[in-house]
Amino acid sequence: MTTSSVITLRDLRKYYTVAEREAGLGAALGSLFKRKTREVRAVDGISFDVAEGEIVGFLGPNGAGKTTTLKMLSGLLHPTSGDAQVFGFRPWQRDRDYLRRMTLVMGQRNQLVWDIPVADSFELNRAVYRIPYADYRATVANLTELLELGPLLQKPVRNLSLGERMKCEIACALLHSPRVLFLDEPTIGLDVTMQRRIRLFVNEYNQRTGATVLLTSHYMADVEALCKRVIVIHHGKLLYDGNLTGLVERFSPFKTVTVDLLNGGANGSLEQYGEVIARNEASVTLRVPKAETASLTARLLRELEVSDLTVQDPPIEDVIEQVFSQPDG
Repeated sequence: MTTSSVITLRDLRKYYTVAEREAGLGAALGSLFKRKTREVRAVDGISFDVAEGEIVGFLGPNGAGKTTTLKMLSGLLHPTSGDAQVFGFRPWQRDRDYLRRMTLVMGQRNQLVWDIPVADSFELNRAVYRIPYADYRATVANLTELLELGPLLQKPVRNLSLGERMKCEIACALLHSPRVLFLDEPTIGLDVTMQRRIRLFVNEYNQRTGATVLLTSHYMADVEALCKRVIVIHHGKLLYDGNLTGLVERFSPFKTVTVDLLNGGANGSLEQYGEVIARNEASVTLRVPKAETASLTARLLRELEVSDLTVQDPPIEDVIEQVFSQPDG
């Protein structure tokens, strides 16, 4: 672990042995005497470092190993092999000093008590972490301001909307002022407005406290808004570790070219210039090979009546899909 790294993983692995059998009574009886098993490599030898104060996107499709990794880093799972340290602690040893420095927020899991007011759940967490009352009151006031929790604190959790509950879940997880946040799909299922609110909060909390954040999300807007750096894993293996622009450069061989035409539309065939991916009355969007972008835009300007032309990298969602389509190796 280097002096500037808060999180360090070295060849971290988590393997499971699972039973499997064919359908039917015969297979069920046979499994009583001889069970067939297979090995599932949920996390298969990943290594990376995260510096203090970074917000890093941790990306991958379902089953890639993201949540398993976060559970190891938060001390919920022991690895099969390899090593990980956070603030110099091995998470699965569950040292009390470490547990006070970290938090895990899972968008599909509840920590608030369903039938009591939010404020009572907060008080319960205060007791668990033995937070001094003065510190507790200051932290609740700060989180209430950042997340606009005022009207929600006295409501039973069962009466909250999904977005309201998620705000309260995040606040509850931060009452002990952790220095590292593992956020596993914190905006899942939320509407666009609430997703944006959560993103703004995470960014503001990071700037105010300097906390380190490792974030998983299937919403690329979360990643683009918060993360300069992304780590991509697939089938438990690390595919990419770098900045977002580098991800586009490495995995996307195409550019998108949008052409606005003076003649009011693309009456002629534009397939000769590239793959047409969108079209309306006045403009056409083409997908073109990156290496041919310069020569093709010159052709468009020379051969068509163009009022405007825009060259862009493809949407990050398309790049991520391209990453996941890479063969194992």
